[in-house]
Amino acid sequence: MTKVEVDSLPVSVITGFLGSGKTTLLNRLIQHPGMANTAVVINEFGEIGIDNMLVESVDDDVVLMSSGCLCCTIRGDLVDTLKDLYKRRAKQEVPDFERLVIETTGLADPAPILHTLMADPFLMGRYRLDGVIATADAMLAVETMAKHQEAVKQAAVADRIVVTKSDLADDDAMDNLEARLRGLNPAAHIHRAAHGDIDPALLFNAGLYDPETKSLDVQRWLRAEAYDDGHHHDHGDGHGDDHGDGHGHDVNRHDDNIQAYCVYLEERLPWDQIASWLELLTTYRGDDILRIKGMLNVAESETPIVVHGVQHMFHPPVQLDEWPDDDHRSRIVFITRGLGPEVVESMLNALTQKDAAAVQSL
Repeated sequence: MTKVEVDSLPVSVITGFLGSGKTTLLNRLIQHPGMANTAVVINEFGEIGIDNMLVESVDDDVVLMSSGCLCCTIRGDLVDTLKDLYKRRAKQEVPDFERLVIETTGLADPAPILHTLMADPFLMGRYRLDGVIATADAMLAVETMAKHQEAVKQAAVADRIVVTKSDLADDDAMDNLEARLRGLNPAAHIHRAAHGDIDPALLFNAGLYDPETKSLDVQRWLRAEAYDDGHHHDHGDGHGDDHGDGHGHDVNRHDDNIQAYCVYLEERLPWDQIASWLELLTTYRGDDILRIKGMLNVAESETPIVVHGVQHMFHPPVQLDEWPDDDHRSRIVFITRGLGPEVVESMLNALTQKDAAAVQSL
C-alpha cells in the first residue's frame, strides 16, 4: 500500500462539451486572484482569448498572468508537457506553482487524462488527481446529453459541475437540468455561473487530501451518503433490489444506461479477494466502468484502504491511518454504463465462492 504524497501537486481536469461555456469559464478563472500559484495546461492560448493587458511575460508556450496564474499550451503528448512543466518549475524557469489545471477539448473523454496521471511513474510521484470539473450549458445541456454520449460521460465522472449561462435560463429549466445531473451523478457538487464568473475555491480541493485540515478526508471525497439507495452486500446472500436511475426510460437518451450507486460490504474480506474482484470487473467490463471510488475494510489491515479507478486503470491503493467514523463497512462508489449493482455483486459472490464458471458467464 502507498501513502498519499501530500506535497505532490493537485491536478484538476476541466471538461465540457463544445459550446458549454468551458472557454469562458477558463478565461474568467485565469484572471481571478484565487488562481495565483496555479498552472493551467490548455490546448491553445487563442481559444481562451487572453487579454494582452493582463499578460506579464510570454515565453514561447508559457504565459504568466497578472493574477499569478501560469498558462502553458499542450505541445504534443500530455505526459511530455507535464514532465517538462514540472522540470521547469524545479529549475525555477517558471513560477513555483502549487496547483495544476488541465483543459480537455470539447469532444474529449476525460478518462485518458486520468489514466495518464494514474499510470506514468514520473507523474504519479509528483502530481495527484484532485478532481474533475465539468461544464453544462443551462440552455442546451439536456438536449446535448440526449444526443451525445461524451457529454453524459463528462458529467457522470465529475466531482464538480458548473452550470454555465445560468442567467439565460428560467427557474424551471434550471431545476430540470440540475435534477437530471443529480440523477446522473448524485455526489457531484453543482454550481451556477453566469459569464464564467465563479469563485475558484468552489471548484478545487475535491480530492482525498483536504488542504484546510491538512489531512485525508475520505468521507468528503467519497460522499457515499449521496447514494441514499446504497446496496448492501452480505457474503453469500444476493438481493432483489432493482436500481432505478431516477427517471423514466427513453431509448433516445444517452444517460438512461448510466448508473451511479454505492455498494456496501458488510463482511470483512481478504485483500486478495477484493483486489481480484476489482481486477475482474475492470478486465471484463472496464469500458463500462467510468469511475470507482472506495474505502475498504480488508482482513489484513486494521485501518481502511482507499481505492480509485477509471475504466481499466487503478491508482495504487492508499492506506489511511485511522477510520473516519465508527462505520467500518467497505463502501465502494460505482459510476457505470450498462453495468448495474446486481452484476457487480454477483461477480463478487462468484469469486468468493470460487465459481470460475459463474465469473466467466457474467
